[in-house]
Amino acid sequence: MKATFYLSCCTVLLSSFQPELEIPLEPGGLLPKSELNCTDVSGKEISLNTAKQENGLLVIFCSNSCPYMQRNHDRLREVCTYARKNKIGVVMVNSNEAARNDLESFAAMKEYAIRQQFSWYYVVDKKAVLADAFDANHTPECFLFNKNSRLAYNGGIDDSPGNADAVKTRLLHNAINDMLAGKPVAVNTSHSLGCNIKRNL
Repeated sequence: MKATFYLSCCTVLLSSFQPELEIPLEPGGLLPKSELNCTDVSGKEISLNTAKQENGLLVIFCSNSCPYMQRNHDRLREVCTYARKNKIGVVMVNSNEAARNDLESFAAMKEYAIRQQFSWYYVVDKKAVLADAFDANHTPECFLFNKNSRLAYNGGIDDSPGNADAVKTRLLHNAINDMLAGKPVAVNTSHSLGCNIKRNL
């Protein structure tokens, strides 16, 4: 009897030290870390809930220096502007913690936002908390949430991240249109090709 009691106590004690596992974010999943405050390049502290608008929220993990970001500048600006016009909030997130003293510093983020003429939030993700919660691994990588904060689409901007001239399907744009029309998103996930997010090991 005593042995059983001690074994139960040990099991409870050991389980309390197990790391809390994040639930994988899949279509229909709820917006994670929605109340977490992050610093925007303006110096303002904002959360994802703060940024969300009437018809939803678009979260894009990005980088100042990734070649894939450079190839997608025009496409990113177009789709973010389109989202904003349709009352979808936009937040770009920089989670490159391992490069904060270099091209991914907060000062570099400010300069990048000015050069790219961002009219939406661009926040620093300290310790890659948002990237971990979203299970985001590349830049650019897009997450579109509906007005109920449920994931409608996750993946790339289109089907040709390396070459704008070869685009056949505007995946994110189509997902926004389906969502706004109240229809199930026809293609709700796609492969996201880009630079790896540089987390601290």
